[in-house]
Amino acid sequence: MSRYPEVDLSRVQTYPVGQRASKVERGQLHEPAQDPASFAEFWDSLPDVLGARDLKALVEYWRLAKERGAGQLVMLGAHVIKTGMAPGLIRLMEEGWVTSVAMNGACAIHDLELAFFGKTSEDVAKQLPEGKFGMAEETCQWVNDWTRDAADRGEGLGEGMGRAFLDNKAPNAAQSVLASAYRLGIPATLHVSMGTDINHQHPNFSGAAAGEASTRDFRILCAQVQTLAQGVALNAGSAVILPEVFLKAVSVATNLGTRFDDLTTAVLDFIRHYRPFENVVRRPTMQGGRGFYIVGQHEILLPLLFQALRLSGAETAGSAQSDSK
Repeated sequence: MSRYPEVDLSRVQTYPVGQRASKVERGQLHEPAQDPASFAEFWDSLPDVLGARDLKALVEYWRLAKERGAGQLVMLGAHVIKTGMAPGLIRLMEEGWVTSVAMNGACAIHDLELAFFGKTSEDVAKQLPEGKFGMAEETCQWVNDWTRDAADRGEGLGEGMGRAFLDNKAPNAAQSVLASAYRLGIPATLHVSMGTDINHQHPNFSGAAAGEASTRDFRILCAQVQTLAQGVALNAGSAVILPEVFLKAVSVATNLGTRFDDLTTAVLDFIRHYRPFENVVRRPTMQGGRGFYIVGQHEILLPLLFQALRLSGAETAGSAQSDSK
């Protein structure tokens, strides 16, 4: 016998399981699609719990924002471009699911290389010891030259890059976010932090030009954030820069009279970060609305979101046609 006292479990009070509230019920379970080739059936089959529930809710709020004509902002970190998500995003832009795009400076690097060379993403671990990391000539020469040109023309940095891609006949311009945004007349802004991007290492980099053009992009973004009162803001893959920029843009818009009473925000990334949660999901929606943080790999989660939005649009159009008959 132990020398220490033990609790008498025979005195524990129990109750019937039917009286207990449960978070998961049979109707919420995953039901495998009958047709394995049907995305619509697959989407409907997702369980109504946790991340799947949030992803479905995000799609529905995004659909409502589009129907209302409210703003739909997509903010990107560079890994979204590197993992091949640009064509899917461009399709959404073409179909009216995106009204503005905001990116960090590294996005321009990868977007340019894919547009002109069809490849990107150097092996940093291999290049760094040899002093070659970030020293590719054409990429940085062009980014820096076109940054100065954008500043001279009074353009935003993203605007100037998109125009330059088209003016210089990028072979893969159709797969470039910046070129496509310029073609479609969708504001695409680049938010640069000095010293973070490889083009800053090169002698033709002009901090004055980059600062002027990127500051103009901040003002352009603020104007777009004013359209988000009943809209959607998605941050995919930016852990620091864009969450900070977005919060300041929300502050400017609020100061100028925008009331964010039905804003939907979301962060999609492969891990949870402090700033995206606070500056995108929580703080901007405190006036009203809701925020989601969904964890997953860009190359898996974003295609799901993109296709679900397009499915939602197709179903809405089909329903409208049926009602009109």
